[in-house]
Amino acid sequence: MSRKKNTILRHRFSQKNKDVFTKINTSIEFDKFLFNEDIEGSIAHAEMLAQQKIVTIAEKNKIISGLKKILIEIQKEKFIFKPELEDIHMNIENRLQELIGDVAGKLHTARSRNDQVVTDLKLWLRKDIDQIVSELKYLKKTIIRLAEKNIEVIMPGFTHLQTAQPISAGHYFMAYYEMFVRDVERFKETKSRLNKNPLGACAMAGTSFKINRFTTSKRLLFDAPTNNSIDSVSDRDFVIDYLYASSVCAMHLSRIAEEIVLWSSNLINFCKINDDMMSSSSIMPQKKNPDAAELVRAKAALLTSNLSSMLNIMKALPLSYSKDLQEDKRLIIDTSDNIHISIEVITEILKGMKLNKEKLLESASDGYSNATELADWLVKDMNYSFRKAHQITAKIVNYAEENHKKLENLSLKDFKQFDKNITDKIFPKLNIKNVVFSKTSYGGTSPLEVIKAIKKAKKEIK
Repeated sequence: MSRKKNTILRHRFSQKNKDVFTKINTSIEFDKFLFNEDIEGSIAHAEMLAQQKIVTIAEKNKIISGLKKILIEIQKEKFIFKPELEDIHMNIENRLQELIGDVAGKLHTARSRNDQVVTDLKLWLRKDIDQIVSELKYLKKTIIRLAEKNIEVIMPGFTHLQTAQPISAGHYFMAYYEMFVRDVERFKETKSRLNKNPLGACAMAGTSFKINRFTTSKRLLFDAPTNNSIDSVSDRDFVIDYLYASSVCAMHLSRIAEEIVLWSSNLINFCKINDDMMSSSSIMPQKKNPDAAELVRAKAALLTSNLSSMLNIMKALPLSYSKDLQEDKRLIIDTSDNIHISIEVITEILKGMKLNKEKLLESASDGYSNATELADWLVKDMNYSFRKAHQITAKIVNYAEENHKKLENLSLKDFKQFDKNITDKIFPKLNIKNVVFSKTSYGGTSPLEVIKAIKKAKKEIK
């Protein structure tokens, strides 16, 4: 393999780079996705340089014209990316020089690749976050519709994966709605925090040129310039914020994916998934496998590892910039790809999910899920302490289990064995539907409360 020389940055050196150095040093294969933002930032920088009379109007116009031609070349896939030029910044600058000559070199006045790349990343992440938020909004709408269709469908609620209390299926789905509300908040907070402009911080010390960083901030829709040139080029908190928000969101998606896998299994049979989101086996023709949900589960692990990798990259870096930071682009683009596909997959599965209402009700009726209601009744009607009521109820459940009966099928005589004060008023309280409807505390599982939660969610999501 021939060794090509980077003619822009190799003037200090007497030897060409070895192939292995070029291989580890180049980042163009995973940072070329920033081409649009790199050109956007360069145009704003050129306009500011002209405004400050650092370059002439004619030079600015020539630079901007060349940059726009490069953008079209890249969009039409006619641009040749060169690994020996290392990154997206130098590839664009080199092509600009080919198009307009030496005036291209004036574009890099009062900036460095160090502040340039942070600017590019922030511009790109703002757009990506907006897209994620939009996709999460659609997912939340899908969940609201699913919850609304199943408000009065009764299912078992679980703790420790053991039957706990009967709940509304609509209430269950709205629990995930709340998770994704928080995810949107995290992404929006990330976008808000990153919206400070690092352009003009240069390599790490600022510049003696009379630039106006407020001008570029306004042109690029940043709230303000960053405050410290050293921090500007070495900061990757905004990347960590993005990876963290994505990891938490992926964890929520993984949790619902896990439940989809469990619910759709033949063993549990709580729901059916549409065939368009299932696959089959290469050997067992009867199989319908929830592969898409399983892959969402796996991708959550990848996103978590990306966050961990970024934290480990940053944990021992001295100020200011080090080439270690080049690796953040790999983590960002991998995280972006995986969070987008995960949101889309879960949305599509939920859109086509059909609940097995009979099986859900049957399961809710098993496992003594109405036992808590018995204890609560003893407190409210008998004026017992909850601990005493808990003890009596536990004994009654043991008796029912030994005799293979449900609580609601015990006789009044059975109940009185454990407490003579129990009356037949207990029986309506043990009806599974009545148990669900009785949970009227704010945020509870009563259908009346679920309806309120859905109305509130619809109002919020507009």
